[in-house]
Amino acid sequence: WDNADFSRGVGTTFYQEFSTLNTAKPPFVRDVEAKVRRYLRSSYSAAWTLKITWEKAPVYAAWTDTRKTITYQAVLTTDGFRSYILMLYQDGGMQWDYTRLTSTNVLIGYT
Repeated sequence: WDNADFSRGVGTTFYQEFSTLNTAKPPFVRDVEAKVRRYLRSSYSAAWTLKITWEKAPVYAAWTDTRKTITYQAVLTTDGFRSYILMLYQDGGMQWDYTRLTSTNVLIGYT
């Protein structure tokens, strides 16, 4: 793991909430449902979905280098009983230089 550092005014974070219980589902939510169905081979109909985007996020500490940034997303979704998260990274995966970290056992994901 590593931390994003927005203290130098580089990058941004934004989110979009989709409450789809008893409403028409936008294409983004239908795509999330399709991914859950495909990868988990189960029926799934989202009642709520949250998309969080970290855009051009510099690695901590931003004062060392704000040129290396990464854009990634976390998509949380639930049908009210089961919940899932999709971790989406720009092409090429996480681009931060993990060799400069104090710990070398690097993970991409969540706990």
